[in-house]
Amino acid sequence: MKEHTISLFDAESDSTLGEYKSNLEQVQQQLSKYGLTGNQSKVYIYLGKYGAQTAPDVCKALKLPRTETYHLLSALQNKGIVSATFQHPIQFTALPLEKAVWILVNSEKERVKSLEKMETHLSELWNAIPTFDSNPKDEEDKFQMLKGSNQISSKITEMTDGYSDELLLLGSEKDLIRLYHSDFLEPFEKSKQKFRILSSCGEKTLYIFDNLERKNIKSLDKDIQDNLCFVLKDNLELLFFTKNATHSNDTFAMWTDSPALVYSMKLLFESMWNSSKNIHL
Repeated sequence: MKEHTISLFDAESDSTLGEYKSNLEQVQQQLSKYGLTGNQSKVYIYLGKYGAQTAPDVCKALKLPRTETYHLLSALQNKGIVSATFQHPIQFTALPLEKAVWILVNSEKERVKSLEKMETHLSELWNAIPTFDSNPKDEEDKFQMLKGSNQISSKITEMTDGYSDELLLLGSEKDLIRLYHSDFLEPFEKSKQKFRILSSCGEKTLYIFDNLERKNIKSLDKDIQDNLCFVLKDNLELLFFTKNATHSNDTFAMWTDSPALVYSMKLLFESMWNSSKNIHL
């Protein structure tokens, strides 16, 4: 059996291996976005950096329970990013990172396609079940807390796909760059629908507005704090970031259709719009 007295995962911060600890943690964090659990990431990284290993090798090096180790290796094989030999004892090998990511991404795309195909059938099943609420209450203001870029991006896409009057966006330079890279601004390039954007973008980042009507964009005063960011749809819905792109941790946002909050933020936007300057061509 191969032995590694100290693995990357056990290295002290002041040791030779310890200098790689930060990169290791970042890789683990990124792999979680591709659907891997913490221990699945550890096993994949270990195989990727230490080469072919047997299950007992992995179990010993990562200090994992024997049964869990076999489950983890089986799960990674099912995901298509770890392969096994027919020899005895079985050796497990991780696919190169680039290929593994490609497989994980395409697997997720196929899953989404499958869900989209199921939508019609699911709706038919849902509508076939009667509604038993005989005394519906008056509509109350609704609130929804959103955490992380996936939930927030999905909600923003829902808002931009369904607006009919005007969409208003206020955000810092970092917020707009993030939205630009998530293709948020693309629908406005050829859209005839109204939109206005207030941003603190500097000269070096104005390229993100190259394909947009500049008359719809104004520059925020430099005294405005960067932690203010919100999206307003049709004077009916508000998505307000409580933690935006200026924070290093996960982003948080609140969506609401509360008329009072929507109206308040609309007044704030109009006030700031009237006191802001058009960006230079």
